[in-house]
Amino acid sequence: MIHVRAGSQGDIDTIVAFQLRLARETEDLRLDRAAVAQGVRAVVEDAAKGRYWLAEEDGRVLGCLLTVPEWSDWRNGTVLWIHSLYVRPESRRRGVFRSLYRHLRRMVEEDDSLKGLRLYVNRRNAAAKKVYEAMGMDGQHYEMFEWLA
Repeated sequence: MIHVRAGSQGDIDTIVAFQLRLARETEDLRLDRAAVAQGVRAVVEDAAKGRYWLAEEDGRVLGCLLTVPEWSDWRNGTVLWIHSLYVRPESRRRGVFRSLYRHLRRMVEEDDSLKGLRLYVNRRNAAAKKVYEAMGMDGQHYEMFEWLA
């Protein structure tokens, strides 16, 4: 059975490895391991930046994601953005994301200060879009624009 838990210091190496694979698989990017490790450590050490969630089965981490809080003045509460979602290739289509997502939904439903979940997805990632739609998420309302230094 898949169990979801918060990430901790002992998970940093696993999360870093997952993020390097994620960048390579989804955007054909080779990220700097040291920079990613510093970024992951910054989140683990400062909950205001976000929180990692890991899906495990029999003590083995199958996947993870990062939630990042966004204050919504319209809702007077926090919307959690889902970032950095990665599931091991051999664990895909086994309900790993479903377990992570359900865990987050329960958190939102049980905490009045939490107002919802959001994520963004690469326009070309049709498989991921189908999964998110199957989970009841709606991709019709917003488009995302960015500028990165």
